[in-house]
Amino acid sequence: MKIAVCGKGGCGKSTVTSLLAKALARRGKETLVIDSDESNYGLHRQLGMKLPRDFTDYFGGKQNVLNDMMLSKFTHQFFEETWTIDDIPEDYYSLKDGVKLMSSGKIHQANEGCSCAMGTVMTQFIQNLRLTEDQFALMDMEAGIEHFKKIGELSESIQKPFYYVFNKVTKENQEMMYEAVWNSSRVAVSLGADPGIMGEGLMGKELSEKPDAIENLTEFLLSI
Repeated sequence: MKIAVCGKGGCGKSTVTSLLAKALARRGKETLVIDSDESNYGLHRQLGMKLPRDFTDYFGGKQNVLNDMMLSKFTHQFFEETWTIDDIPEDYYSLKDGVKLMSSGKIHQANEGCSCAMGTVMTQFIQNLRLTEDQFALMDMEAGIEHFKKIGELSESIQKPFYYVFNKVTKENQEMMYEAVWNSSRVAVSLGADPGIMGEGLMGKELSEKPDAIENLTEFLLSI
């Protein structure tokens, strides 16, 4: 199963991705986490791993990827065959407790230019990735709500629903959250505002909590 975790900046995408990946791994599921947010350096810390090498380096680096894209008028295909999780080279992932982490690439310094090379490579990778029934790929998307339209269109084309996960829920904001979504029946779980999780995230520590909402979300995903 491929799962895209998207939302606006600061809503907790990396937190939900990390907690869900750990929960799936505890159930014996082979789990791949794909860090697709080029400006956020928090996901690997929450998973207790080192940051993997940029996957764009596999294709010669960001500039080479951009050159290939422009010379082909953005039609270049970087993958001639389908890939599996086992096909990912060791130099391009970190591994801990049954969770494998790879990164599309990061902005390492100012004035690097367009990040579309990283997005293009990772989009094609996800499209060409083949998973078994017991394998999961979780994509921590870059911040922005524009992904909702893309995910919505994709879900319609493959006749698969998408679901909301409410995060940082309090008594004061819960009603507002439900009113803000177009279909409240698509709310999978609500994750309460947890000071322990927030504290570990802010300090760059590995997340150690096992919230009931994440356990429920995991069981829900395994049932569909």
